[in-house]
Amino acid sequence: MFNLIYRTPSNLKNDVLSGATVALALVPEAVAFAFVAGLEPMIGLYAAFMMGLITSIIGGRPGMISGATGATAVVMVSLVALHGVQYLFAAVLLSGVLQILAGIFKLGKYIRIVPHPVMLGFVNGLAIVIFLAQLGQFYIKSDMGDTVLMEGNMMVTMLALIALTMAIIHFLPKFTKAVPSSLVAILVVSVLVHSLGLEARTVIDFVRDMLPADQAATATLEGTLPTFAIPNVPFTLETLKIILPTALILAAVGLIESLLTLTLIDEITGTRGRGNRECIGQGVANATNGFFGGMGGCAMIGQSMININSGGRGRMSGVTAALVLLAFILFGASLIEMIPLAALVGVMFMVVLGTFEWASLRIFRKIPLSDAFVIVLVSGITVVADLAIAVIVGVIVSALVFAWKHAQHIAVEKSIDDQGMKVYSLRGPVFFGSVSNFKELFTPEEDPEHVVIEFARSRISDHSGIEALDSLAEKYTALGKTLHIRHLSPECIELLAKAGDLCEVNQLEDPAYHVASDKLG
Repeated sequence: MFNLIYRTPSNLKNDVLSGATVALALVPEAVAFAFVAGLEPMIGLYAAFMMGLITSIIGGRPGMISGATGATAVVMVSLVALHGVQYLFAAVLLSGVLQILAGIFKLGKYIRIVPHPVMLGFVNGLAIVIFLAQLGQFYIKSDMGDTVLMEGNMMVTMLALIALTMAIIHFLPKFTKAVPSSLVAILVVSVLVHSLGLEARTVIDFVRDMLPADQAATATLEGTLPTFAIPNVPFTLETLKIILPTALILAAVGLIESLLTLTLIDEITGTRGRGNRECIGQGVANATNGFFGGMGGCAMIGQSMININSGGRGRMSGVTAALVLLAFILFGASLIEMIPLAALVGVMFMVVLGTFEWASLRIFRKIPLSDAFVIVLVSGITVVADLAIAVIVGVIVSALVFAWKHAQHIAVEKSIDDQGMKVYSLRGPVFFGSVSNFKELFTPEEDPEHVVIEFARSRISDHSGIEALDSLAEKYTALGKTLHIRHLSPECIELLAKAGDLCEVNQLEDPAYHVASDKLG
């Protein structure tokens, strides 16, 4: 419905211009997420610079933008409130080490197990979250200190500028793609607002609304280079107990969001990123944040989509975004403070339109009910809770649905062979979901003295299947009947405690596969 991603070849000009566009959109997000975590704005800006620069250089997905994010900010709130910012730096440093270890041990590959309905729910949920986050820009601080909705000319101006921004982004690429339409939109709206003296809120107004009244008047985004410092915390086991829970959650949330964003960009660009390298890149960036006073973070889907939509495909797009952001902090704070919020909101609204999988609304009647349920479930949890919980719940529900469906696939063909033995020829896997159905297929009391269970078209998949076969063998033995088990893998035979001696071993015909069990140590 909204084809906002243009197939643009990777080149230096596109990357530099796209990176400059992204840098403009990074500022209010980094500041907002710093306030969410109870931190100073500069800590969020430093995080956006260091995350963006390092992951762009050594990460596994060219074109993906990382920075301070809401998903990680909400995890930091309690630690900052209870123990202060130095403990947060220590936790961010530890989370970086954990992410590096995840990359070294190649855990990034497990993102491939995320089912497609979960990915659709993740994308739709994040699009809704990005949209809802922009609604906060329509509120201002009144003279009484309360937050109220814009009214009158200010609201009309805001809506008009947002509409103008979105129109430029949508229509400009139809005439030229020489420059990113988002960058042109931001510049045009900024010039229009200040040349005509329009009543429009700017980035500095947004920052001032978040600060106490005594600090708002002198608020600025100007800063210095981040400086190296080891987190000022005691190096004791007690400190580790304090920061480890937060570090584990930060590492997990950061990797899940980063790897899912990587997968999304892979699909959009038709290329493939390297998940394990991205884990290491995110880890090095977070560890650096811990030493240089940043709040840490992960991949940002909104800014990544702005980058891809603006033509950024290579590593220089992320490097440029980080360096331009640093330049704003050091030299151009007054320029970035003048940007109208309406322009940035318009850019993010276009990101929402381009991110949301509108096709998923059309296929609801064509896909299984369980898949539709997973899409809605993951989208809903992403909005009301957070991304990590939504993805984990989605994967668990998808796995349970898969197990339930495959539990129905086990069946048996019964026959009597030339020797008068009853043969049960199984079809389908024997695992925790199908164990109950497996047991109901047999009638030990009614069977003859010799019974054969044929596994040529079946296999035992986990320890529950092993226990079910052992239990069945015990029933036949208790009735004084002889059970013959054919075509099991050698590992299955080794795992069987009671039925192992009943297996007929055929080195040429018996299959070889592994069983999910810790019984072998």
